[in-house]
Amino acid sequence: MNISFTPAAVEALTPYLEDGTKQLKLLYDTEGCGCVVSGIPTLQLIGQDGPDDRLAQGNPLPFWYEPRHEVFFEPELRIDYNAQSNAYSLKSDSQIYTLDLRFLKS
Repeated sequence: MNISFTPAAVEALTPYLEDGTKQLKLLYDTEGCGCVVSGIPTLQLIGQDGPDDRLAQGNPLPFWYEPRHEVFFEPELRIDYNAQSNAYSLKSDSQIYTLDLRFLKS
């Protein structure tokens, strides 16, 4: 899995990452959804990776993910940031996953 972060996304995320204590993780959050296929893509700041997490070298930011969730995403993804709506988006060449990507900061 690879994520390309647009310059706008890198600029918006850098303040959260610059002290080196936090890292990014792409989640497929199914909590409260009732069904595993009804999950919500989520970008989360984490202090430490979990036992099932795998590190991927995104472009230009590295990120963690759980391999069991790869099935819900295409191999090549893009994360963008829209300053006017203060929202991240997750897309691929063939679809838009969300124009309001949840960003969990804690």
